Amino acid sequence: MPSARDLRLVVFLRGVNVGGHRTFRPSQLAAELSHLGCINIGAAGTFVFNKKIPLTKLRAELKRRLPFDTVVAVCHGENITQLVANPPFDQRARANVVRFLTILTANTTRVAPARFPATGPWFVRVIRHQKRFVIGEYRRHMKTIGYLGKLDRHFGVPVTTRNWNTIQLIAKVLAQ
Repeated sequence: MPSARDLRLVVFLRGVNVGGHRTFRPSQLAAELSHLGCINIGAAGTFVFNKKIPLTKLRAELKRRLPFDTVVAVCHGENITQLVANPPFDQRARANVVRFLTILTANTTRVAPARFPATGPWFVRVIRHQKRFVIGEYRRHMKTIGYLGKLDRHFGVPVTTRNWNTIQLIAKVLAQ
């Protein structure tokens, strides 16, 4: 039987607090959800829930408290912990390369290594996937955001992406 630590959930809100659109205060939302053990991880709509809560209730709480509709991706904390304990990257990142984790909001069979654009220098590349996680890298460049925006179509399901540093921070919070 899993321990209470293993039942913690990590929530990723898609497309919030980006470019002045769908803005809210994550720290305020975390305070409103403190009865669920909610911990805010930065401003991008990422939260850890330390108390056991049915997924339907969690989604209802978020829908009721957010001032807009958004896609919500949820995973078990143990999946993040395992991923960070066994880093999926083979070598150190170069200075102009950012590592990321994309969370698929549903299962899909359309996950394979890819690069964007398909020819010429890449701006985004998908290295591998594990369950509903897609691991990749992108170059710091003006064109990158457009290619990251194409991941939904590539995978056939809505996705949300976080910097690998954020994923490591989530793992630290989960370890406490």
